[in-house]
Amino acid sequence: MNSTFKGSLLIGNIFSKKFKALRFFSITVKSYSNESSSKGFFQKLMDITPVSPHKSAHSKVLTQNKVIYEIQFENVKPEFRREYLKETALMMTSLSNNKSFPGILVGSWTTLYGDLDQAVHIWSYADGYDGAMNSIRYMNGNKEYQEYEQVRGHWLKSRKNQLLQEFSFWGTPQPRGPSHIYELRSYRLKPGTLIEWGNKWGSAIQIRRKDAVGGFFSQVGDLYEVHHMWAYHDLEHRKKQREDMWEAPGWDDLVAGTIPLVRSMEARVLQPISSSPMQ
Repeated sequence: MNSTFKGSLLIGNIFSKKFKALRFFSITVKSYSNESSSKGFFQKLMDITPVSPHKSAHSKVLTQNKVIYEIQFENVKPEFRREYLKETALMMTSLSNNKSFPGILVGSWTTLYGDLDQAVHIWSYADGYDGAMNSIRYMNGNKEYQEYEQVRGHWLKSRKNQLLQEFSFWGTPQPRGPSHIYELRSYRLKPGTLIEWGNKWGSAIQIRRKDAVGGFFSQVGDLYEVHHMWAYHDLEHRKKQREDMWEAPGWDDLVAGTIPLVRSMEARVLQPISSSPMQ
């Protein structure tokens, strides 16, 4: 058998194998498509919906509200927890009630489960980024706040913040009377998936409107991070509400559609401090 014939035979075998592989793939795809309506939850997790390209900024697509939110995470030294909570409640109330201060306190909490000895505060600024910057100018020029800030430095291990906007389909967070626990679920998304997340949750929130407090996405700080907040009477109520959702038609599809978009997630269970408008 000469070398030319051997080469031709080898090439023929390669093309034959490739054709069989492509034919098998085609049959598999058709079979998968025919069975898609009967997929289980874990099969649905394997489907990643392509993200449609958008020419608008995320903020314009996901919200029409000018309001900017600031979420603050403050990690308190355990031995100073009591002093911190007392003085911080007084300062938060003083700022929020001062008409010269551009921010409104949405809520203040400490962690029951999650990162312990952590406080979470959420402020809203109706004037958007101008309001956020004006709040800093006000605090820098306010003697009372400067004295509080100096003492607070001894109480804290670390702190960080983010500037957020709300998802329009969640609505604006409203004050709540006593008594609730709150769950703050934080999702770190894969870059480029925020629009798809908004598309999925725009439908999901129509199924799970009950217990919803607010939904936000980051604009400054850790990016591609989303925060959802829920209110419950207690942990048993939380358990029941979450279990009942799996009986709601379409909920499993929506959850399966969002899981491939997530890099990591965290759940904190929070209790409100005395100055919080949400109790």
